[in-house]
Amino acid sequence: MLTPGQAAPDFELPDAAMDMVKLSDYRGKQQVVLYFYHRDDAPGCTVEALEFTDLADHFNKSGAVVLGVSLDDPFCHEVFRDRHGLLVRLLSDSETEVSRRYHTLRQLERNGVVKFGTIRSTFIVDRSGTLRHALYNVAPRGHAADVLKLIQQLDA
Repeated sequence: MLTPGQAAPDFELPDAAMDMVKLSDYRGKQQVVLYFYHRDDAPGCTVEALEFTDLADHFNKSGAVVLGVSLDDPFCHEVFRDRHGLLVRLLSDSETEVSRRYHTLRQLERNGVVKFGTIRSTFIVDRSGTLRHALYNVAPRGHAADVLKLIQQLDA
């Protein structure tokens, strides 16, 4: 697992519009809230994305960008984003590379079939690219408000 104080692992992933997003592009400019979720349109994942969207102006005013990451492809993200009017930028980690680097991937076996799932987790990266918070196994409801408080404390 990652711990606060470490350099956040850099990555480059496509978003719902197929634009490439690099974590290092935010260095020196904005704090980054990087949250990993199970899949688009799952009930808890929808609640979490909607709550981050509801607080988007507050994150922006606090100098933070919110990035959601799942194993879904960009086209699924586009449908999910548009269906719910999400303001969160959704990134596709369909190759599982970033999820592995952030230790959010878990292997599940059902009826002899191995699948991968995501441990719902959130990372707060400061402007220098350092992990300030690494939150694993979070609950979706109310999580965005808790993360906003942590962001605001970083600038206090």
